[in-house]
Amino acid sequence: MKRRIVFALLCFVGSVYAAPDAQSILKHSDQARGGGLPGIVWEITLRSRDGDKVDEPQRLVVKAVDESSVAETQEPVRFKGSKLLQVGRNMWLIRPGLSKPIPISPRQRMSGQASNGDIAATNYAGDYTAEMDGTQSVDGEPCYVLNLSAKHKRATYDKIRYWVSVKRGVGVSAEFNSLSGKLLKTARFEYANTIAYQGKQIPFVSRMTIRDALIDAETVMEFGTVKVHRIAASEFDLGQMQ
Repeated sequence: MKRRIVFALLCFVGSVYAAPDAQSILKHSDQARGGGLPGIVWEITLRSRDGDKVDEPQRLVVKAVDESSVAETQEPVRFKGSKLLQVGRNMWLIRPGLSKPIPISPRQRMSGQASNGDIAATNYAGDYTAEMDGTQSVDGEPCYVLNLSAKHKRATYDKIRYWVSVKRGVGVSAEFNSLSGKLLKTARFEYANTIAYQGKQIPFVSRMTIRDALIDAETVMEFGTVKVHRIAASEFDLGQMQ
């Protein structure tokens, strides 16, 4: 009897101090990028550089909820009105003057090192399965290290190694890898923005810097004017956009 009681106590203590669930950590970190919110609208400015060559900046307005999003180009003027629509696992490019939307892949590059999925996706937890790989400090900040594997072929990357702050619960750094494990790109995240939701102030990404792993090229995505509010389903209706 005593042995059973001791065993039960050990199991209880073990469950209390068990390692945090990797998928839950990932899902919580998504909020700082728009995931799990009733609807969110923000602006993104993209600045890309390849060596000494600097591309023309792009500015987009993004609306997203759950697994749907639409990013509309505002600048440069010649591309104004172009839209990148994502609904579930599908994505289309809509441009003024085109007779019909063009199916595209989230893995295609939109600007410099930024892929279509980097612009449109807000929900890592929906696209990837997370496994814990210990802890590690990034710039002196303790982080959980998560290994993410794509749940389907429509995910932006096959594998991601993701560092999530233990204290802040936000993604700090990432490595984007191919299916074979080859490093393709790296990313760093900054959180100078905040959003108000359910009486709380939630940190929101203000900058994402994506660097090519092989050449001297990078894209900086700056996020501004972030607001949480519900978005009508018609905003993501492909038929209406046609």
